[in-house]
Amino acid sequence: MNQDDLKKLVAKAAIEYVVPDTIIGIGTGSTANHFIDFLADIKGRINGTVASSEASAERLRGHGIPVLDLNQVDEISVYIDGADEADPHLHLTKGGGGALTREKIVAAASKRFVCIADQSKVVDVLGNFPLPVEVIPMARSYVARELVKLGGNPVWREGFVTDNGNVILDVHGLTIVNPPELEARLNNIAGVVTNGLFALRPADVLLLGTEEGVKTITR
Repeated sequence: MNQDDLKKLVAKAAIEYVVPDTIIGIGTGSTANHFIDFLADIKGRINGTVASSEASAERLRGHGIPVLDLNQVDEISVYIDGADEADPHLHLTKGGGGALTREKIVAAASKRFVCIADQSKVVDVLGNFPLPVEVIPMARSYVARELVKLGGNPVWREGFVTDNGNVILDVHGLTIVNPPELEARLNNIAGVVTNGLFALRPADVLLLGTEEGVKTITR
C-alpha cells in the first residue's frame, strides 16, 4: 500500500469513533478529507459537524453534511483530525495545512480527540517537521526574532494567509523534548495567535495506518 492507501485505511477505521446523534468535529488535510468522504456514507446518523477550516466546511457541504458554527454548539462528542508528527505520548505537531488555530479550538471544545495518521508520522521526538506558528501580521518580524532566541529558524510562509487573516512562520531546527512547556512558552510571545504543538491538549487516541493494518494507541 502507498501512503494514500494507508490514509484511507485509517480514515475508514475512524468511522467507528463517530458518536451517533451528536455533533462531531472535523479536521483539515488529506487524511481528514478521506474521513469526510467516508462520513458521507453515514451522514444521517449525526446531527452535524463543526469544521476546523473553510476547506473542510466546503467539502462537508459538498457531501450534504450539515456544518455548524462552534458558537451554536454546546458540546462536540469527538474531534477527528490528522497530524504532521506524533510522539509516543500522543503529543502532536499540526498546521502543515495552515489551519492550526481553528484545529486547536475545535479540539479543545471536544470531549475526545481521535488522531488519524499513517505510520510515517510517528517519531520519538517532535521537531523534524517544521513547527507552524500563526502570527498577527504586524508582529511577524518581532516574533521571528524571538523564535531565533529559542533556537529555531523561522521561515515566513510567503503568499499564505490563514482563514483568520494571519500569517504563518514555519520554525525549522527545533528538537522538542518537552512539548507542553514549549507550547506554552511560544503562546506567551506577544503577537503569536497559537502554535502547532498539540501537547497541553494531546490526542486521546491515535489510529495509525500501517502495512499490517490499523494500530490503536491510547494515552
